[in-house]
Amino acid sequence: MKHLIKVMLILGAIFASAFVVGRLAGILTVDKVQRWLEVAQSADPKWVVGTVVLLLFLDLVVAVPTLAITILAGYFLGFPAGAATAVLGMTSAAFSGYWISRRWGQRGIALLVRDETDRQELVETFHKSGPAMIILSRAAPMVPEVTACMAGATRMHFVGYCLFFAISTLPYALIAAYAGSVSSLDSPQPAIYAVLSLYLVLWSGWFLFQRRNRRKVVA
Repeated sequence: MKHLIKVMLILGAIFASAFVVGRLAGILTVDKVQRWLEVAQSADPKWVVGTVVLLLFLDLVVAVPTLAITILAGYFLGFPAGAATAVLGMTSAAFSGYWISRRWGQRGIALLVRDETDRQELVETFHKSGPAMIILSRAAPMVPEVTACMAGATRMHFVGYCLFFAISTLPYALIAAYAGSVSSLDSPQPAIYAVLSLYLVLWSGWFLFQRRNRRKVVA
């Protein structure tokens, strides 16, 4: 497990550095995203779809406010169009991360974990714990991208990854986009309640997952 944690922390640090740079530079803030979507809608509503998909795809490289963008997608496009657009964007980022890492990720792991036995242990550990990590990955920024890359690098079966990703992403996108579709600037309560509910469920799931792992270690 320690080698898996080491690699995931390094991946997380890489994504986090992009997140910090983006925030310090004032790139991809929620206010800017909202203004871009307003401009896109005024030009042609179809541009909103492309903008949302592009922004969520960029999450693979530069951490973006995924939940806020999904809520805004519901607000500008309505439901279910906003949810479908958000799912398309998140899927493009996750699947790109998976296939890029499947092609080159093993070389990266070999640089970080020199011993072949330790690398094999890392792969086996992720194949056991990875499904839960992927399902609960929406609980925090950058975790979906990290788990997508780890799934590819450890050669997790793509169909299995798709299943876990869908369990994680579809409810998340549906709830957030619907909340955005019934919210307004004057009445943002549905969006606020959706954010709180999603994070409460996901963080509770992470707590139970970590608790179970600690019990296994003790046993």
